[in-house]
Amino acid sequence: MQRLVREIEIPEGVSVDVDGMTVTVTGPLGTLKRSFNNPGVVIEKQDNKIIIRTLDHKRKAKANAGTVEAHIRNMLKGVQKEWVYKLRVVYSHFPIKLALKGDVVEILNFLGAKTPRYAKVMPGAKVEIKGQDIIVRSINKEAAGQTAANLELATKLGPEFDPRKFQDGIYIVEKAVWGEE
Repeated sequence: MQRLVREIEIPEGVSVDVDGMTVTVTGPLGTLKRSFNNPGVVIEKQDNKIIIRTLDHKRKAKANAGTVEAHIRNMLKGVQKEWVYKLRVVYSHFPIKLALKGDVVEILNFLGAKTPRYAKVMPGAKVEIKGQDIIVRSINKEAAGQTAANLELATKLGPEFDPRKFQDGIYIVEKAVWGEE
């Protein structure tokens, strides 16, 4: 017995293809494709809607359906407007220098260290460095979020540093602002 869980309206200008548990979303900014491996969930496309059904009434199946719905909604939003994360470089004594080299951001002179630190830029994410501000953009929310997290974690201090005194680093100042500047 199937139970209808959610219906997602497909926005105008966006096309969706559902092939089993693989969803492909195409919009003005590009195409996102994702395969789901959530047991107890069925994804269908009917008319101008995406239907997410559970195979039973168990809590785990309902939770899986909610996860699938959230991912599909993020995909639908992302192909219309980019996901944007804004980060800020903070230092008190040693100026931190940043350089974008291919798919990594090189962080130089962090706390005066001679060895550089590196943060990976996820595929599909774009990084802009403007002075002390870093802007991460992507149509894929997960790629943008992971890139921002990689930048923040690259300047994480160890337990030997007191965070009340040493506040140098790269910090997220605005999370997942959808298509705002």
